[in-house]
Amino acid sequence: MIRILIAEDEEIIRSGLLYTIDWLSMNAVVVASAATGAEGLEKIKSLQPDIVIADIKMPGMSGLDMIEAAQKAKIDFIPIVLTSYSDFNYAKSAIALRVFDYLLKPVDEAKIKEVVSRAQEQLTKNRIVQKAERAESAGAAPSPFLPPMVSDNPYIAACLRAIEQNYSGHPNIESLAETLKVSASYLSRLFKKQTSMTFLDFLNTYRIQKAVSLLADQKYRVYEVASMTGFSSYKRFYEVFKSYAGFPPTELAKPDGKRKAER
Repeated sequence: MIRILIAEDEEIIRSGLLYTIDWLSMNAVVVASAATGAEGLEKIKSLQPDIVIADIKMPGMSGLDMIEAAQKAKIDFIPIVLTSYSDFNYAKSAIALRVFDYLLKPVDEAKIKEVVSRAQEQLTKNRIVQKAERAESAGAAPSPFLPPMVSDNPYIAACLRAIEQNYSGHPNIESLAETLKVSASYLSRLFKKQTSMTFLDFLNTYRIQKAVSLLADQKYRVYEVASMTGFSSYKRFYEVFKSYAGFPPTELAKPDGKRKAER
């Protein structure tokens, strides 16, 4: 369940956001509201919400000042700005603070749902990257994310295309070498020199990258993702995923095991 904090000084708008929006349909809950930036900052610090929806301009501490102070306190959340102002100076400040999106007053519920849905996806991606970075810095696993799959070398480019187009199958260096009319040992050495990875490591990393994306969407069960990404069994998928990503695939699955409703 995504936790949301709302900071808005106009009571009628704040109440409307609190009581007329169907947050549960977005798999979200409003954990607190605030009428001032200072109050909002204290609640952000104590409650650690996932998403903060803040009026861009409030008396005293503005919404942007509140967001900046919370970011300086190293609190991880996605900021969304609520405003009726179109002043470019406010927009520039919001861009500098990496504001995720804007909600214009009067608030449109369909727009809120669209923005919150995208923010949830971004939040999931952020957490995946953070976990992978922590695991990599601890020496537990390589990052499950690859650089762009391009190469000027025609042999390597052919290998990368094979992985991209048939990762759910069983591409291997031997069959590729035969197709390219070179020795498997030469192609293996060339691939590792060009990518700093063996062909199998690269293939598995690409598969895990795809699995992360599928699991983050929360439309599929873990065993389904295992099959979709070319693993012969759930057990093998679990072992490889944890080895490469640094955390088990079940951490990205929906807590209750249910699929997200089809969009």
